[in-house]
Order: sequence, then C-alpha cells, then structure tokens
Amino acid sequence: MEFFEVLKKRRSVRSYHNRPVEREKLIKIMEAVRSAPSAGNLQAYEVVLVLDEVKRTEVARWALNQWFIAEAPAVFVFFANPQRSASKYGKRGAELYCLQDATIACAYAQLSAVALGLGTCWVGAFEEAGLKACLSVPASWKPVSILTVGYPAEEPFPTPRRELEDIFTVI
Repeated sequence: MEFFEVLKKRRSVRSYHNRPVEREKLIKIMEAVRSAPSAGNLQAYEVVLVLDEVKRTEVARWALNQWFIAEAPAVFVFFANPQRSASKYGKRGAELYCLQDATIACAYAQLSAVALGLGTCWVGAFEEAGLKACLSVPASWKPVSILTVGYPAEEPFPTPRRELEDIFTVI
C-alpha cells in the first residue's frame, strides 16, 4: 500500500474478527518497530507482544475495562526504558527521550500494521502499576501505549481533522 494511502486508511478499530494475525505479519511489524528512529539510536523502549487470550483480558482490565483489547488477536504494549536513555542523556533522556522513542516505535507499528491490511487502535488509558504487574515487567519501565492489532470487523468513518491553518504557524 502506498504510504499516503496508509495514512488515509488508518482508523481506530475497536472490533476484530476472531482470526490470528499471521506470524509473518507480526514479524514485519516488529521489524518496523526496530527501524524507528530514536534519540542517540539507543532505542530506549521495550515492547511486550501479548498473544495469549487470558493475558489480553488482563491487559484490557488494567486498561480501564476496554474489553475490545481482549478481542484483538495481537496486543503490543510499548514501554519507555528511562535507564537506557539516561545512560547517555541523563535526566532529559529519562524524562523525555525514552517516551518519545516508545511513541515513535508505536506509530511505526501502527502504520506498518495498516499497510499489511490490519486494523489498530492506540490506547493510552490504563492503570500503570496494574499493567506492569500483569505483564511482569521491571519496575523502572514506564508504559506509554497499548496497540491492538487484528483483522477489523468494522470500518470506522474518518474523524474530522483541524484545518491546516489552525495547526501550523508559518514564519
């Protein structure tokens, strides 16, 4: 799919077919994540790919009972790794750069999934401590986003966007 077509096709999908995502597609998404730019090329993020149905249900519960998360056959959970970034950039790396790295990595995952004909939904509402505990990740990791991935069982309408003049200041 052509890149600008991918941008047009991207929607927040909250209903998925009960069909697993092929391993080859998951690997392509993971490779896209790995290719994402990051501060100092430190890749100060970690990703947990949740395929297990019971564990996806736990993730959904810690994501404020957003049950569509459990319905998605693949759930990527992106974490910032402050220690990895702080090793080179100190406080700014720990407080900002690692969050940016994880966010960019999630965006790459989202767009690559759409290019592969899959639907996604970016989720930012969750209870951090519970999510970390249910996935058994180190205490130092900071959850940034959950990305559901699967074959869409819906085709959401495009949502309105602000006018370019409302967003950009050209000087």
